[in-house]
Amino acid sequence: MDINSDNYYGNNRIFTALLLAAGTGSRLLPLTKDSPKCLTLLNGKSVLERLVNNLKKQGFTRLVIVTGYKKECIMDFLGSKSGNLTIEYINSPLYRNTNNIYSLWIARHIINEPFVLFESDLVLDTSLLDDMIYPDKIAIAQMQPWLNGTTVSVNKQNQVAQFHIGTTNPYSDIRHKTVNIYSFSLLSWRAIVKRLNKYISEDNVNCYYETVFSEMIDDKSLSLEPVSFDQKPWYEIDTIYDLAEAEKLFPKGLEKRVMLEMVNE
Repeated sequence: MDINSDNYYGNNRIFTALLLAAGTGSRLLPLTKDSPKCLTLLNGKSVLERLVNNLKKQGFTRLVIVTGYKKECIMDFLGSKSGNLTIEYINSPLYRNTNNIYSLWIARHIINEPFVLFESDLVLDTSLLDDMIYPDKIAIAQMQPWLNGTTVSVNKQNQVAQFHIGTTNPYSDIRHKTVNIYSFSLLSWRAIVKRLNKYISEDNVNCYYETVFSEMIDDKSLSLEPVSFDQKPWYEIDTIYDLAEAEKLFPKGLEKRVMLEMVNE
């Protein structure tokens, strides 16, 4: 991709967010028996409410949510507007038999602008999004012994050189954990949609969208600049243990203390 071309959107900030929230959250049972994972309470406030507050503080004006499991709970909780944030929904009817690649694919018609992609199980300090509101970024964190899942390698030009999906074997190069937040220019999104169309047409609906991103990084049809999330707290909540750990990072009253510190500075 030629970043000097007229089609590159690197200087324009993004105002649209896409949130994938279709999954059943089975690893958080029994908390997800009657509601989706994103409505799980963390110190009295749901993960979804925290994410929406993050978006509003960063000036986002449009939120598209891909729903599935217990979709009515999310729609009843949020409605169609929160402050200056307009909220739209698209339902994934096959959520029980598909993975996030399908959730991303069904948003192809409703999203036609640069956007930031979020998973709905993340809690984070709002300031971590300061650099993610510009296109073609990927949130990463230094790999730690307790982290697992997709990692990336970064080259000397500070671009993602390779995705490593589900890597458990020892490695000698520096790896960074993906935080599951990505931003895309319209040019990148159109290229991604073409690749997603190919996967879905071949009935590859149970893989992760990282498979597509990895393939595109390898053939240089996608370029992503890493943004470090090491400076402030964030956590991905998949299990009861994760929830307990996240509650330590985001204790009750933290937001009020931060606001008071900002006022007193």
